[in-house]
Amino acid sequence: MKKEEGTIITPAGFQVAGLHSGVKRKRNDLGIITCDVPANAAAVYTTNVIQAAPIKVTKESIAKEGKLQAVIVNSGNANACTGKQGEKDAFLMRSAAAEQLGIPEYYVAVASTGIIGLPMPMDKIIPSIKLLEPAASDNNVDQFNESILTTDIFTKSTCYQTTIDGKTVTMAGSAKGSGMIEPNMATMLAFVTTDAVIESSMLQVALKEVTETTFNCITVDGDTSTNDMVLIMASEKSGNEGLTPQHREWSVFVELLRKTCVDLAKMIARDGEGATTLIEVEVNGALNDKEATQAAKAVVGSSLVKTAVYGADANWGRIIAAVGYSKAIVNAETIDITIGQVKLLENSQPLAFAEEEVSEILNNETVKIVVDLNIGTGTGVAWGCDLTYDYVRINASYRS
Repeated sequence: MKKEEGTIITPAGFQVAGLHSGVKRKRNDLGIITCDVPANAAAVYTTNVIQAAPIKVTKESIAKEGKLQAVIVNSGNANACTGKQGEKDAFLMRSAAAEQLGIPEYYVAVASTGIIGLPMPMDKIIPSIKLLEPAASDNNVDQFNESILTTDIFTKSTCYQTTIDGKTVTMAGSAKGSGMIEPNMATMLAFVTTDAVIESSMLQVALKEVTETTFNCITVDGDTSTNDMVLIMASEKSGNEGLTPQHREWSVFVELLRKTCVDLAKMIARDGEGATTLIEVEVNGALNDKEATQAAKAVVGSSLVKTAVYGADANWGRIIAAVGYSKAIVNAETIDITIGQVKLLENSQPLAFAEEEVSEILNNETVKIVVDLNIGTGTGVAWGCDLTYDYVRINASYRS
């Protein structure tokens, strides 16, 4: 069940804070998530071989015991491609947060997002870490959610509850992401909290599985960032029996995580830089689910499809072309394409349709494209957004 008023602090044991340190000119740029106990933790990271210093620090922290008690996050500076000094700065952020909270350094993760290649302004960061006062309040949630944004237009948050072993289990998440968004992670940070009882190793299993069909299925512009991270912490305060794949309600927990991540992933895609439309591409009838997802990613990632949606142009040729180069196995004679409720192609043959009707569908805030390959039972979904003039404007002046 979705908890409409829930936030990242709704699961038992979590607090947050956020403030303006001066790294960015205006809005909040430094935040923290804390747990009142060492929480079991897991994470997945960018597939870019160039990885920012904070990722190295976070990997080291989680590897120690599989637990975290805090995550310190800044926006405005990615601390990527900053050499040995960048690593020192990331470790210094970790130690400053640990000192502020009175916990071991290896219980702290670090995440950064922003401009690549600039030295971290530690003269602003470190004093501001000492001013962070985590609390379980709505105001603190608002301050934190703002602190992790870069070019995002809106904050991204969701919360769900379910019952496992007769106990109420809550999961929630906050995320940022707007540009440099490409399948197989994106320029995004996502933080998930839960009070479920589950070991770190099992969290990692669930997170890896769910990421494949959520965060790894969004795209804005085809660029994969250096700082991407999805991190989950479990306070284990719900009182359920320990969750493993052998637990009779393991699938319930995985679905709880999946719904949380789908919400965040779709919000990231919807908030693509300059975007006006969320595009959802569903591929059915593929050889298997992997092939279906592969084809869906190709369609939603096509610049020509994106611009056609922005221009409200029912150019189904761009859709079938993307399917063809997706490297998924297809039969060129059996493909159906539907936009909204209007079928444009059946068995790879064009159907008559009213341009005005489809243009009206493409002008909606959300556009669904369904492709049926008609060769198997595989299904897959991917999310993206249209490509607009504003995307160029925003990114042409990003550093200035």
